[in-house]
Amino acid sequence: MKPPLYKPAVFGCALLLLFAASLLAEVRVPVAHDLQQQGRQAQSRQLPIMLTFSADDCSYCELLEEDFLQPMLLSGEYEDRVIIRKLILDDGSSVSDFSGRDIEATRLSDQYRVFVTPTILFIDGEGRELAERIVGINTPELFGGYLDACIDTARASIRNPAALAALHGCRLQNPPAR
Repeated sequence: MKPPLYKPAVFGCALLLLFAASLLAEVRVPVAHDLQQQGRQAQSRQLPIMLTFSADDCSYCELLEEDFLQPMLLSGEYEDRVIIRKLILDDGSSVSDFSGRDIEATRLSDQYRVFVTPTILFIDGEGRELAERIVGINTPELFGGYLDACIDTARASIRNPAALAALHGCRLQNPPAR
């Protein structure tokens, strides 16, 4: 009598799931410490910065990071599209802003008028907003598409501002003066 094949298949699937989970656990969204340096990197690579304002005690921030940001980093598909960083607002940390000054992360959030976590900004190398910000997270089934649309808008405003007219969604009502 042959041994049943379903047992090795179930075991193999379980191992695969554990491996995938361990990969996601190892991928962390980089915390922004030096926005001036990251701004120079964004300018030299002609990429926008997707800056997420987050909090440790925020379940929606965890959802955003685990279901969207970590998979974006893990896939490698966004490496040439956007620089992904986060600021944690409730840990008392400070950050070097785009002019090189050290300020508290909460002061930077005040400067950008960020009052809710998570909030995602799409900014250029000088800290100017390029696309409509995303405040909170709702309708997770559609969120990835909206995130991609905002990344595309931010990239177009850096690389090809004339193409903005053809894009739908995520455009700023009053774009920054260049």
